[in-house]
Amino acid sequence: MANKQISMQKIRQVLRCYAQGKGTKAMSSMLSMSRNTIKKYLQKFQTLDLSYEEALELSDSELSELFHEKPSEEKVSKRQQDLERLLPSYCNRLKRKGVTREMLHAEYLALHPDGYARSRFNGYIQRYEQRSRPIMHLEHKAGDKVFIDFAGKKLSLVDRSTGEISEVEVFVAILPCSQLTYVEAVHSQKKEDLIRACEHAFFYFEGVPQAIVPDNLKAAVTKSSKYEAIINDDFASFAEHYGCTVIPTRAYKPRDKALVEGAVKLIYRSIYTRLEDRVFHDLTTLNAAIRVALEVHNNTPFSGRDYSRREQFEEIERMYLSGLNPICYELKKQSQVTVMKNGHIRLSEDAHYYSVPSKYIGKKVKLLYTSFLVEVYYKYEKIAEHPRDPSRYRYTTHVDHLASHHRFQTDWSAEKFIQEAAVIHPDVATYIGKVIESKAHPEQAYKSCSGILSFVRRVGAKRLINACRWAESYGLYNYPAIERILSNRQDELPLENEADINKDIPAHENIRGKEYYQ
Repeated sequence: MANKQISMQKIRQVLRCYAQGKGTKAMSSMLSMSRNTIKKYLQKFQTLDLSYEEALELSDSELSELFHEKPSEEKVSKRQQDLERLLPSYCNRLKRKGVTREMLHAEYLALHPDGYARSRFNGYIQRYEQRSRPIMHLEHKAGDKVFIDFAGKKLSLVDRSTGEISEVEVFVAILPCSQLTYVEAVHSQKKEDLIRACEHAFFYFEGVPQAIVPDNLKAAVTKSSKYEAIINDDFASFAEHYGCTVIPTRAYKPRDKALVEGAVKLIYRSIYTRLEDRVFHDLTTLNAAIRVALEVHNNTPFSGRDYSRREQFEEIERMYLSGLNPICYELKKQSQVTVMKNGHIRLSEDAHYYSVPSKYIGKKVKLLYTSFLVEVYYKYEKIAEHPRDPSRYRYTTHVDHLASHHRFQTDWSAEKFIQEAAVIHPDVATYIGKVIESKAHPEQAYKSCSGILSFVRRVGAKRLINACRWAESYGLYNYPAIERILSNRQDELPLENEADINKDIPAHENIRGKEYYQ
């Protein structure tokens, strides 16, 4: 037979021409084959106990067995058998960090000193990998990356009251080494939903890989580039919070994201089909159903293999994931505001006011806030920090932020005024206590007390003591009574019995006498 085998179609054409009575010269011209080759195939056909019709009914493989010589089977040496028994273990270990072919070859020679040289050893490993698993496994180390993307096909929710159908996005994350997959339905592809879904994926994996590989999603990549993409600040901050980095796939390079796109196709078959005939009204129940189907997907053995994604993850990848940050990431929102004249800024989302140092009044500052914290920055310097308070139209004030005269008022209290009065004289302290008791609103009492005690700087302690005694005798507990007594210099008169006092007191609307209060 010729060294180069001709196709089964050519053999069928030779047999058809032979059955039609054509000679070898005519067949050679018609089929562009040498006459010797045609003769050899016809001689072989004549040795077979087959008619022309029976030969044409045979399949290509059956016809090839009749006309082509079978290649002699290569004898497998004991050395090759020994290596082939070790290949599954070696190729599985190659996925781990730090394991190289050179290391495995040295280990192999220690067990089999008469074994293959390194180039032949590497050739057997390469052939085994090509036969046994996809190429992508060769490109990723355990715990190195997680690929993320959104599925093209969306799922839907049905409103209970109106029956309106709304579509939701489906987030997919896959660890390329073990192919362990995470799936979650979210409202949108916005950065808030993307970051939260990525965080949930980390908790599902119970660890963090070294890099997140997004498919140039707008929520993750501000501007894609062939060489150096610009990462969204919030997404970069999220990655930094969990101690990993962001490496976007190259734009217009579908092979870079082939693994996650393959995972998306798989979840169409393994998850979407399980949800087809079911109606969901909220994300919680939808994601609960997805999780059940996801566990089946991750625990089902690979096609043609006796281990699953979950088993492969537990065996070769879990140990290489970094630990989770115990504090969940909080997405920080930001806004630019101007400090008001009262030394506060307004967080519009809550209509709540927070204090800043008074020297920044009139300045434009930057607010960074989460669900529990509000930070205020001026030219990259943090100038204030407050726990977030959702109470509308309320003030959160730090006393150190106030101007000196404002800070003085925030220190007012009943105990403070009574203590200051006691330093002057016990009678003044008694009078101040009754002033506080007589007022309906504490702030009104504090202003009166502050005014009364201020007289000690203007008229001296002795006159103030006497004025308080005179006001006490009338049952008058307010600032105007003390002011009137001092302005009339009545405090300089000796206190006598009540009748004499009443006779000497001039008529005034602020001096009504004890009987008025009975």
